[in-house]
Amino acid sequence: MCGVGGPPGTLECCGFCFKVEDPLGRGDDTALNGIRLHCVEIFQGSSHSYPSVQSDVGSQGRWTDIKWCPSGFLTAFQLRVEKSQGDGDDTAANNIMFKCSGGPLLQGDGTRWGDWGRWSQTCEGKGICGIKTRLEKPRGQGDDTALNDVRMFCCN
Repeated sequence: MCGVGGPPGTLECCGFCFKVEDPLGRGDDTALNGIRLHCVEIFQGSSHSYPSVQSDVGSQGRWTDIKWCPSGFLTAFQLRVEKSQGDGDDTAANNIMFKCSGGPLLQGDGTRWGDWGRWSQTCEGKGICGIKTRLEKPRGQGDDTALNDVRMFCCN
């Protein structure tokens, strides 16, 4: 079970989902449009409750199923990003992968465009507990890239 390592009262983010637009095949695919971190609250060696921390969210797409660390909590992430294509359709952030403190990697159900970037700094002895994103608002024409950058914050 995720998140049972912390002291009582600890809030640990150990799961995630995101809002993603499926490929439309007609030019403008906005891809990742929001990220939600799912957390558990620790109570005397057990956990329950699922509060969440959410980024700004674009209007297109659907929320994916939650992916949970089998043990531990989220400690680092990696984004899959498409570079500017110069032809009007730049999907920007397309997928995300997280490291769990218990060892496994969790890859989201995003799109396949772009390249995986470098891993973020690892929250050593801490977990990810906050998120900040840069979201392009709809422009009403051509390319609406939605989620363009992500920063995660570590907490004790």
